[in-house]
Amino acid sequence: MVDDPTPTGGDPSFADRVGRQAERKLRARRNPGGSVWFGLGMMGLIGWSVVAPTLLGAALGGWLDRRHPGAHSWTLALLVVGLVIGCINAWRWVAKEDSAMRDDPDND
Repeated sequence: MVDDPTPTGGDPSFADRVGRQAERKLRARRNPGGSVWFGLGMMGLIGWSVVAPTLLGAALGGWLDRRHPGAHSWTLALLVVGLVIGCINAWRWVAKEDSAMRDDPDND
């Protein structure tokens, strides 16, 4: 009988999976940035990157409506413009973070 070093009866992929998991755990301990609080902070940051331009657009639109009343609402128009700018800003930021994660040689 041959003494097999792998516990699954010769499946080398099991040993590879265990090795990769161990490496991920060690890397997570060295770089403790992925906690729950970190994720909540990121969600807040993305949320504010959308909310701030939207509120600024609405405030500027309200000011323009009071100063220069007309047939069209500046508030509604600038609120939509601020929302679009905020969404583009958030999308670019998330895309940059995603590409940084994908380009990280330590991440698999």
